[in-house]
Amino acid sequence: MRFNVSEINECIRTRRSIYPEQFSDRKVHKELIEVLIENARWAPTHKLTQPWRFKVFMEDGLKRFAEWHSETYKKITPPEKFKEMKYRKLRDRPLKSSAVIAIVMQRDEKESIPVEEEIAAVAAAVQNMHITCSAYGLAAYWGSGGLTYTDEMKEFLGIGEKDICLGMFFIGYPEIEWPRKTMRLERRKVTEFITE
Repeated sequence: MRFNVSEINECIRTRRSIYPEQFSDRKVHKELIEVLIENARWAPTHKLTQPWRFKVFMEDGLKRFAEWHSETYKKITPPEKFKEMKYRKLRDRPLKSSAVIAIVMQRDEKESIPVEEEIAAVAAAVQNMHITCSAYGLAAYWGSGGLTYTDEMKEFLGIGEKDICLGMFFIGYPEIEWPRKTMRLERRKVTEFITE
């Protein structure tokens, strides 16, 4: 075997979402964020369209993103639908993180493959980042709340009309003990072998 398969299996199977509220104050260095993005770039991509784009907010960029997200939510939400708790979460979560990466699917100009395949490629890239976080002992959470799918977010990120923001990837060091394994459907419940 080319690699230690037992360790790879364990890394994949113990990957967990850890919320920014569970991050410590320890900062993740930019060089490590670059490793995550480098691994993301090696995800499968049909016709090599490589649709992933990453907008990385760090340091003062986190403050800028947090302020824009919370204040824009407040500005565009009708008073009867506004939730103070959601506002505070949009304002505070980025500031608990070392980095927040806006995950963007940049649509192939020729639209040579279905958009679903482009979204799947970006999701695979995020999985590569998340598994890499697991290997380094970093806490990570991919969330799609707030204004993720809005025109306001597209404008803020400076992305095209056919591009899609697929959420924010929050990164830090865990303050909590690594979460235990969660229940998954048994292999036999999700698999059908067809042999003839």
